Amino acid sequence: MTGATRSIVIASPEGESGKSTVALGVLDLLVRKGQRVGVYRPVSRASATEESGDERDHVLELLLEHDGVDIAYDDAVGVTYADLHNDPEDALSRIVSRFHDLAARCDSVVILGTDYTDVAGPTELSFNARIAANLGAPVLLVVSGRERTADGIRALVDVSLAELAAHHAQAVGLVVNRADTHSAREIRTTLTEAQPDLPVWTIPEEPFLTAPTVGQLLEAVDGTLVLGDPELLGREALDVQVGAMSFEHLLERLTDGGVVITPGDRTDLLIGLLATHMTPSFPSLAGLILNGGFYPQGRPAQLLEAMRPKLPIITTDLGTYRTARAAATTRGRVDKNSVRKVETARALFERNVDSAALAARLDLPRPQVVTPLMFEYQLIERARADRRHIVLPEGTDDRILRAGSTVLARQIANLTILGDEEPIRARAAELGLDIEAARVLSPHDPEYVEKFATEYARLRAHKGMTVERAREIVTDVSYFGTMMVHLGLADGMVSGAAHSTAHTIRPSFEIIKTKPGTSSVSSVFLMCLEDRVLVYGDCAVIPDPTSEELADIAVSSAATARQFGVEPRIAMLSYSTGESGTGADVDKVRTATGLVRERTPELDVEGPIQYDAAVDASVAASKLPGSDVAGRATVFVFPDLNTGNNTYKAVQRSAGAVAVGPVLQGLNKPVNDLSRGALVQDIVNTVAITAIQAQTSSRVEPDASRVEPVETKEPNA
Repeated sequence: MTGATRSIVIASPEGESGKSTVALGVLDLLVRKGQRVGVYRPVSRASATEESGDERDHVLELLLEHDGVDIAYDDAVGVTYADLHNDPEDALSRIVSRFHDLAARCDSVVILGTDYTDVAGPTELSFNARIAANLGAPVLLVVSGRERTADGIRALVDVSLAELAAHHAQAVGLVVNRADTHSAREIRTTLTEAQPDLPVWTIPEEPFLTAPTVGQLLEAVDGTLVLGDPELLGREALDVQVGAMSFEHLLERLTDGGVVITPGDRTDLLIGLLATHMTPSFPSLAGLILNGGFYPQGRPAQLLEAMRPKLPIITTDLGTYRTARAAATTRGRVDKNSVRKVETARALFERNVDSAALAARLDLPRPQVVTPLMFEYQLIERARADRRHIVLPEGTDDRILRAGSTVLARQIANLTILGDEEPIRARAAELGLDIEAARVLSPHDPEYVEKFATEYARLRAHKGMTVERAREIVTDVSYFGTMMVHLGLADGMVSGAAHSTAHTIRPSFEIIKTKPGTSSVSSVFLMCLEDRVLVYGDCAVIPDPTSEELADIAVSSAATARQFGVEPRIAMLSYSTGESGTGADVDKVRTATGLVRERTPELDVEGPIQYDAAVDASVAASKLPGSDVAGRATVFVFPDLNTGNNTYKAVQRSAGAVAVGPVLQGLNKPVNDLSRGALVQDIVNTVAITAIQAQTSSRVEPDASRVEPVETKEPNA
């Protein structure tokens, strides 16, 4: 190791072992620990400035794309394979030198071993071992379990460990990747008996990770996209078959995600396959390849154009055999452009490798700060630990489908997606997303509509609601999803990507109601700064809160802070600190502070207080000496929505903070709103937050007599 830099080499004795999956998981682990993480590839096919025309290293690019890594491509490369061939000893010297330059800027470095793409042979693991020894980094050994018995894997591992030891490299753990699920226990037992001091983990085979994209098949057959949506070239081809038989027999063999190779002059097959793909109850294909250099002419061509297919249709001059061979030998890969593959790989590592045990082997220190990425990972881990059921009403939005695929892949929550099942599942398949584990439910389902209408009419009887009118109201996706939460059919709801804030949360005011002792629904943003998380409220719901509402916001915000691991020290913000100012606005905050102390004497609260006195110890020492909150506040309660909304956005933009939210609080059960500009990761985080809220939410039944909150605005929408 270099100084305090903790590094690890991910190495394998063979190619196609799936090192990228393991490297991605280890990178996630290091970033979660608050490390400044670097990525280093001692030997690569080409550097970024290489003029040989060699393809850039896609695995290196994948790791460098990680949010927690800030390293340039050239800085992450030691030498090229050409350098290694020319002078191995000089290459090793340069590898060590360039590593030290990189390590000086990092707390830890993930070092990715060679790929057996250029100098494959018995000496390659030896060279990886020499690299590890010279860099002072332990080795996480990765072997493939594909089509191997436990004894066969043990033999390979024994030879590999002996090779590492011969070159003074130390193994810190062993990962058997692409293992047969049914043999996993036997593999671990066999290897642990042979190497009792070495932790062993198995990751099952996931064919999806090696499935090529339609775009890769297009390149492999030297094809041309003649029809279809170019964006769908990124969909994975889960099956490739030649379609030269009659359509009747071909239809029986079609599968979701399949690519069919067929002669370009078989117009009957082409039209039949397109019709099959466009029919929701039949398989959703990933693409068609027309071989032989043929393409329909005349009226058939006009018919194809009129059908306006999104399905990629590719032509190639190759014959059937060469086309099929090229397609069959094309292997997919996990790269930065395949979001679903990346999430699948991360999920596989998270589920099958004990990160805590690996961190202990690497002797990683307990983090003293909380970075935005650490906070995000903590959310996901907490949600996964006690999985809840979340309803997503906006199933027609592609962002919701993409987020849903990620949530399911990483087992963050169970999902119900609202909408018409056939088109939603067809669109997900078209985008190459896996939402198979989600329930897709129509908001017009008569059984649920009747049940929800009856309950809604009961809840709103004091407002003159009838069952007939309720039947119309509950088919609205926001009302339908809220009724699911109210009746325990879901634990929480996340919406707002395609609807306003008011549309999203108004039903919860009417149906779910507020928690006991709380008369206001408010919101907070979890502000992830470089080294800590602060809580800002209210920035999205109550425009001009009264003293009582400010007290509600403070108490609710403190509870929310605790839910997410932030020790609450509440600053009731004003333009005046302590007793220095007077006026209606200051008096409102002073009264609210007194109410908080009355209601929750165990909470540390200070107010009125200015922002600088709340966060800066030196200012606090002069303005409020001896205060338990001044200079170290973690929960900031703003006097009105105008101040709160502008402040959170100013901090977000000027300080580079990550604003997670708004997180609604005060409701009996969790409902959370999204910005209409929400990114997929924002949606994933909000689902995790909602699941965590559901884990600790009150089980008290809603009370129809509780006060309905004020009309909402939508400054964040």
